[in-house]
Amino acid sequence: MSMLKAAPYRADHVGSLLRPERLKEARRQAAAGTLSPESLTALENEEIRRIVARQQEIGLKAVTDGELRRAYWHFDFLEHLKGVQAVEVTDNGIHFQGQSTQSHSIRVVDRVGFDPNHPMLQHFRYLAGVAGASVPKMTIPSPSMLHFRGQIDPQVYPDLDLFFHDLAQAYQDALRAFYDAGCRYLQLDDTSWAYLCSAEQRSELQARGLDPDELQQRYAQTLNQALAHRPADLTITMHICRGNFRSSWIASGGYEPVAETLFGTVNVDGFFLEYDTERAGGFEPLRFATRPDLKIVLGLITSKFPALEDSDMIKRRIDEASRYVDGNRLCLSPQCGFASTEEGNLLTEEEQWAKLQHVVAIARDVWGSI
Repeated sequence: MSMLKAAPYRADHVGSLLRPERLKEARRQAAAGTLSPESLTALENEEIRRIVARQQEIGLKAVTDGELRRAYWHFDFLEHLKGVQAVEVTDNGIHFQGQSTQSHSIRVVDRVGFDPNHPMLQHFRYLAGVAGASVPKMTIPSPSMLHFRGQIDPQVYPDLDLFFHDLAQAYQDALRAFYDAGCRYLQLDDTSWAYLCSAEQRSELQARGLDPDELQQRYAQTLNQALAHRPADLTITMHICRGNFRSSWIASGGYEPVAETLFGTVNVDGFFLEYDTERAGGFEPLRFATRPDLKIVLGLITSKFPALEDSDMIKRRIDEASRYVDGNRLCLSPQCGFASTEEGNLLTEEEQWAKLQHVVAIARDVWGSI
């Protein structure tokens, strides 16, 4: 077994950060055609430099660009794959508890592949160029999300085996392209596994003609194929999310229905797991995370609300989790990003930084370092 990699870190974060109001306004102007793409990029660059510096001040070892150039955590990446198109539709927002996203969808219209000119490669290069001594972390959606959220033309893929084969190959190529651009810490974001934990969502999947248990095996197999040839010094983590839009959520249910497959067979270096509410269940499913080189990042700090959690309570929960996973393999983070979509959660930017500072302070207390 390989030794534990440095990342994920004792104090880490999922990735997305609140969009400043001036950037939101600039994006509206760019969409209306009253601001040039070059001017928007210049403003994005300025704001990314600022938030990277703030992450460094707080003491985080890994820094992200906050996904400031994106409207969504997933669509912006997926619709720039070969064979995938954005589809503007009406009444197709993703429905949360009391909230719905803007209508947007993606459709697979040709054989799927990775475009070597994918715009997020340049996004990463910019982040790496301003990260200084910090580790630049890139976040992209998991391959599962193209199947889970995309419409697949049956004329292109009458056989889904071929679709999943092409999807795994596209991600192999993506991982190599990010690596060649200098990336050594890449995170795959995935909501499908949390849906597979939810009795309500499992029923909805069955109504769509999908077998939830078969789906998790298919997703795990595709992920492992995507990871099959990654370089040894490329750290890959996966973030499992139950929905995060304007401080709302979608799925409920503990990890037990997927734990054996997810923690026991998917060959990532670490999992970022939501544990900020009882909706995520207990730590017992972590008993399947037995690989000595697998890290578990406990998302015990919520990114949805501004109140800071009681430090002693968080430390007790870390201690409780250590009954199932060696404490040397545990880390701490917020349960999700602060802005999975450009709208962002219902807290201020200063409250966001206070949350991340809280993560760093608790991690230092528990482990003596971050």
